[in-house]
Amino acid sequence: MRAPDLFLDLQRAGAEAVALVNSRTRRAVATAVEAALTRGARRRGLLGRDSLPVSGALVLAPCAAIHTAFMRFPIDVVFVDRFGRAVRIVNHMPVWRVAIEPRAYAVIELAAGSLQSSGVEIDDRLYLVPASSLGASEAPPAQVVH
Repeated sequence: MRAPDLFLDLQRAGAEAVALVNSRTRRAVATAVEAALTRGARRRGLLGRDSLPVSGALVLAPCAAIHTAFMRFPIDVVFVDRFGRAVRIVNHMPVWRVAIEPRAYAVIELAAGSLQSSGVEIDDRLYLVPASSLGASEAPPAQVVH
């Protein structure tokens, strides 16, 4: 059986609130996932924001390179292949930096510290589920990181 395609999962989700879950730990990495699937949305990314909630994530697809120029806060970054498998992790990426991963199909940006606290590792498969399907014990803490 073929693994689900993360990009198709994002397209199917549409306006529905989705959460990002780690298949190894079965715990939510983020419960408020936004998608940047157009060139304009990917270009805008997190620019103009003062922070990102610990429970939030932005998925940029397709995307294999990002920058934090003009951003106001550091972020955690996980590069994933088409099936959501983590191929590179960058913890606490400072502003004015660039990260590239040629094997990546998408990039997931999260609040700095989120990946370490949620235990995401290389080769973990991340997938999307309706946020309403998560139990309270699966959700990450709802604080804001600056």
